[in-house]
Amino acid sequence: MKNVRVWFKKDFECRYISHLDLNRCMLRAVHKSKIPVWHTEGFNPHPFITFALPLSLGFRGERETMDMRLTEDFDFEEIVKRLNTCLPNGIRVFDVTEPVLKPGKIAFALFDIKLTSDSISPANLCSELNVLFSKEEILIDKKTKSGIKEINIKPYLSDYSLSANDEYVHLSIKLPAGSQENVNPTLIINAAEKYLDKEIYSDITRLDILTEEETPFE
Repeated sequence: MKNVRVWFKKDFECRYISHLDLNRCMLRAVHKSKIPVWHTEGFNPHPFITFALPLSLGFRGERETMDMRLTEDFDFEEIVKRLNTCLPNGIRVFDVTEPVLKPGKIAFALFDIKLTSDSISPANLCSELNVLFSKEEILIDKKTKSGIKEINIKPYLSDYSLSANDEYVHLSIKLPAGSQENVNPTLIINAAEKYLDKEIYSDITRLDILTEEETPFE
């Protein structure tokens, strides 16, 4: 048997399907494509697939991963072709490789975020965000397994850039991700709404996932 890593993009209407629905969608695609994938044993066998780092609902994903195990050697380009034939337009497989790293090696994620508000121009919003991000402490409530916890997100604002054009504010940011620590970029947006007292709309794309050494996950 051979493990393979499927790389895909998630966009358009598919950004609004949950991770559970994405899992179902991929299982159907694998089944319809007739790729020789290993099935779980037991009363209800099904293709065994795993995702390295699930994507939040509403986010676009440029470099998402799914692992599966083949029962025989199979051409990687043929896997790409067959899966895309069975997937909706919002999910496109662009590569298949042999896994290099285990998902536990993921430590960071890169995000590209577009921010707008009906009550302020992009230039002024960008200026106010710069002032906010320069504060020594930025407190926001975060939902955890044990309940609501107030956290300081300032330490997570160590690697970002802000700019504005006529349409939106562009925020590029690297945040902790993975099993050890995971910071959702919506926390940053919620903090901005709280401190600036404005409703802010966001369009979030996860560009890549990185290791602790800040190299691309492979």
